[in-house]
Amino acid sequence: MSTVAQILLSKPSHAVHTVAPTATVREAIEQMAHRRIGALLIVEGERILGIFTERDYARKIEVRGRTSAGTPIRDVMTADVMFVTPATTTQECMALMTDKRLRHLPVLDGGQLVGLVSIGDLVKEIISEQQFVIAQLESYIHS
Repeated sequence: MSTVAQILLSKPSHAVHTVAPTATVREAIEQMAHRRIGALLIVEGERILGIFTERDYARKIEVRGRTSAGTPIRDVMTADVMFVTPATTTQECMALMTDKRLRHLPVLDGGQLVGLVSIGDLVKEIISEQQFVIAQLESYIHS
């Protein structure tokens, strides 16, 4: 069973993209589009204040008639951020994401932000694990 630490090692970049709480939604969306990512963490110093996702934009800006340029990210971020540790298993992450309807989980190691895993990262890892097991079973059957 894989862990978050293994997923982070397999990712091309460990960079976690962040913005300050004073940034505008427009600045956040531009950064997300430029980096081709679906979420940004809102941080102040070393402290995680929240997370802002494409879903937040759709539900808290467009639907409520706010403007991206005039809305500070702190006003629309999700403040109750769930997180995992490097030792958390892929299955535990999937259960948490499914139960809480999340797509992104920050990874904290000793209170320090070390990464971010997405539902896509987890699905990719689980598929890889299953393909390995299938190959092993096929090898066993054919030997």
